[in-house]
Amino acid sequence: MSENNKSTYTPARAKSQKKYLTKNFDDIKIRVPKGKREYYKKAAENAGESLNSFAIRAMEYLIEFEKLNDKK
Repeated sequence: MSENNKSTYTPARAKSQKKYLTKNFDDIKIRVPKGKREYYKKAAENAGESLNSFAIRAMEYLIEFEKLNDKK
């Protein structure tokens, strides 16, 4: 990658990113017992995902699983 193509922080870029995130995403903050964060992070890494993607996938899976079991 040439020096001219490197990403650089600028206040305008930060403002743009904040605007995009605010418009397109909600924030969820969860608390986990001490030590569990690293446990979950390692599980996500083993699955080849970010912790955020892993948590979303786990929640979606559980929701669908419970929907299927409620139909029985």
